[in-house]
Amino acid sequence: MLESAEIGHRITKSVYAREEPKLREALLNSQFDLSQSGRGPVLILISGVEGGGRGETANKLTEWMDPRHIHVLAFGARTCDEAARPAPWRYWKALPPKGRLGVFMNAWYNEVMAEHLRGASGDVELHARLQSIRQHERMLSDEGLVLLKFWIHLSRAEQEKRLKALDRDPRTSWRVTRADWEAYRLYNRSHALWEHLLRETSTAEAPWYVVEGTDERYRNLTVGRILLKAMRSTLAPKPASPRRASTPPAPSVIDNVKLIRDLDLSQRLTADEYSAALEKYQGRLARLTRHKRFAKHSLVLVFEGVDAAGKGGAIRRVTGALDARQYVTVPIAAPSEEERAHPYLWRFWKHVPPKGGITIFDRSWYGRVLVERVEELSAVSDWLRAYVEINQFEEQLIGDGVVIVKFWLQISEKEQLKRFKARERTSFKRFKITPEDWRNRGKWRSYERAVSDMVDRTSTEISRWTLVEAEDKYFARIKVLKTIVDRLKDAL
Repeated sequence: MLESAEIGHRITKSVYAREEPKLREALLNSQFDLSQSGRGPVLILISGVEGGGRGETANKLTEWMDPRHIHVLAFGARTCDEAARPAPWRYWKALPPKGRLGVFMNAWYNEVMAEHLRGASGDVELHARLQSIRQHERMLSDEGLVLLKFWIHLSRAEQEKRLKALDRDPRTSWRVTRADWEAYRLYNRSHALWEHLLRETSTAEAPWYVVEGTDERYRNLTVGRILLKAMRSTLAPKPASPRRASTPPAPSVIDNVKLIRDLDLSQRLTADEYSAALEKYQGRLARLTRHKRFAKHSLVLVFEGVDAAGKGGAIRRVTGALDARQYVTVPIAAPSEEERAHPYLWRFWKHVPPKGGITIFDRSWYGRVLVERVEELSAVSDWLRAYVEINQFEEQLIGDGVVIVKFWLQISEKEQLKRFKARERTSFKRFKITPEDWRNRGKWRSYERAVSDMVDRTSTEISRWTLVEAEDKYFARIKVLKTIVDRLKDAL
């Protein structure tokens, strides 16, 4: 794959002088059309051999196009804030919105290669990381992001020649670092890794384009033309696809609705039992989240449940045990314009807590397989693939030391009606009941099936659901606190 780039492509000055203005005009026009279309975004990953001209290529793209709609970001060593969170966090945070272009220098590939070359990861870890990258890029593509991956390549002889030329010129010598010469020394050892990485991660939705970096005119025109073709393809009219399926997906093998219907909602605690248990488990939770070992972990709490099941009350009993500087509560409603302009999981990734931190989600990423499914706000194909994407998301968090505890709070239809009417009668609770809540009662069976499928497909060995019998608020709150305490004890 790499040898195909080592052919000695050259473009004369006269050809470049003729072609460059035409390409620049076409790129500007396509960039403007993309910004107006709301499609994409287009993300350009530039990686390759040290000294191959990666930075010059990125600079040329920003020179040719409107810099207001293209953002270049070079990823180096992780900052303290980035190191305190899972590795993908900084890449998710930097994703461009629809209608924009982003240029990532090195990005996730550089970390994988650097770790493997210095012996921090073996072949098994490398295989797992590359598989995770393929899944990540597939998900971005499914969400509409156009990913262009360029590997700027040089032979070892050309790399030495270029580094020496840059080093001799006082105007460019600052660009050659000790790390560049170290990369040259490791060229032969690195070459096999590059070949393996490109072969394993060049997919139909995100292929690698290997571009020879010897001649900058050839390199710039080649990258520019591929980008232009991709933008034009993105802007081409797409056939309309119905958001509703003509037939529902095949049902599960088992009648998994029993997961919800068989819950024993009669469980109760007396006021005295509740008071004693509340003090006990809040105290334990407080001590665990202040323990020195918790500084190596973070905690994500997910609260989902039937309307009026008492999520807010349960959350308040949890936060009552926590240091206010340690946690943030994130209520999830309909996505904003900014959130709709990014891949679905973007708005959840940006709230991932640092080590020692806690994020409480009042509703969560499970909205795609619940409300979006039932209300037909997403295509069937979108919410069906979301099960896999959610499991992968949670696996990434847990692999970095995040403790995830997920709750579904369940009450009966009769109890919900009782609570709805009580909210309407209570002046300071009227904001808690809306026409939408009443409308959702009419879709009780649909939500019941969606919840059961969600629990069935996303309750994994490492991230299982806790179903909370919430007919009695005292019982529900204590079960929530005890579950969090038990999970944290296991993790610490």
